Amino acid sequence: MKKSLVRILAETGKVSCFAALLLCASNVQAGEPKYKVDASEFKCITKLTSIKHFFVDNLAGNLAGTVDVAKAGKGQYPEGTVLQLIPNEVMVKQQKGFSPATNDWEFFALDTDKNGTKIVSHGAEEVNNFLGLNCSECHKAARAEFDFVCEQDHGCAPLPLTRQMFHAIQHTDARCPPEQLSAEDVAALKELGPIIEQLKNETAANKK
Repeated sequence: MKKSLVRILAETGKVSCFAALLLCASNVQAGEPKYKVDASEFKCITKLTSIKHFFVDNLAGNLAGTVDVAKAGKGQYPEGTVLQLIPNEVMVKQQKGFSPATNDWEFFALDTDKNGTKIVSHGAEEVNNFLGLNCSECHKAARAEFDFVCEQDHGCAPLPLTRQMFHAIQHTDARCPPEQLSAEDVAALKELGPIIEQLKNETAANKK
C-alpha cells in the first residue's frame, strides 16, 4: 500500500513535518474567491500536467495559458491556475483583486490518503505553515516577473532539498496508482528525515 510522505517519516522515527514546513494552515482569506475549490478538485498529483519538476492545471479551462507561463519560466499566470510541487500543498490563482498582497494566490494545505483528499486549511496573506512561518512572507521574495512563485533562482530563500527529493515526494502520493519507487527516490526519502530535523531546530531557535 502506498503511504504518504508524512506517514513514511513518522514510521521511520523522523520528524514528520516536511509538509508542515511547506504547507499552509489558516482559515483567513483576503476576499471572496471566484473559484470555490472543494476537496474533489485535488487528485493524484501526477495526473496533472507535468512542467519541468512541478505540476499544473487550470480551474477556468485555460490550461494552455497556464502551461505557456510555466514553460516560459516567468510571467503572470492566468486566473484559475493550479500549481503543485508536492501532494499536500497547492497554490490556486484567484481572480484579480482577491488578494493583492499575494498576487491573488490562495494557498491550500491538504491531507491525502488512498481514499482521497481533505482540505485542512486555506487562505492568503495570513496563512502560516505548521512551523509558524508565513507563506506570503516566503513567496513575496520571488521577483515580480515570477508572479509570487518560488523556485531555486526566483529570489526566495532556498530550501536544502534536491530535485530528486521532490520527485520522490511526488511519487509517494497515496491517491495515485501504486508504483515501484526507483532506488534514487528511496535514497532521497531516507535523506529527508535529518534535513527536516535540522530545519525544525533552526526555526525553533530563531523564535527564541
